[in-house]
Amino acid sequence: PLFLQARSLQMLNSILGLIIVYLAFSLPFAIWNLRGFVAAVPKELEEAAYVDGATWLRMFRSVLLPLVAPGLVATSVFSFITAWNEFIFALTLLGGSTENYTVAIGLKQFFGLNSNDWGSVMAASTIITIPVMIFFILVQRRLSGGLVSGAVKG
Repeated sequence: PLFLQARSLQMLNSILGLIIVYLAFSLPFAIWNLRGFVAAVPKELEEAAYVDGATWLRMFRSVLLPLVAPGLVATSVFSFITAWNEFIFALTLLGGSTENYTVAIGLKQFFGLNSNDWGSVMAASTIITIPVMIFFILVQRRLSGGLVSGAVKG
């Protein structure tokens, strides 16, 4: 059904169609995951910000966002890694459009019918992990801070 819908919307062999599919599949998980983080913020903190004269935007930026930041980081890491490693949708929706191939589909080019170029596969796999590692290094301080924030009582 997804392929037929992408075909009827003229989105086959385009990055835009793939982006929309990735959003459609990662957005429900992100909303479900972030709902737990937002629900864990005590309502009294929001009310105290309002009593102190904060607007909704100020309360969101100064109170809610710092408390929910670890959840945003965890969700973004999971969504990024899922989209980065996804193979089936990219291969199906991009089809023969070789200039738009994702890295996972590009890695498939090293596998032949009767032989595989394992040296190139391993080199490409190492290079493919670099963006994921850079992204994780950039957000790991927030992620680890969020994991231990609930461990201390008081």
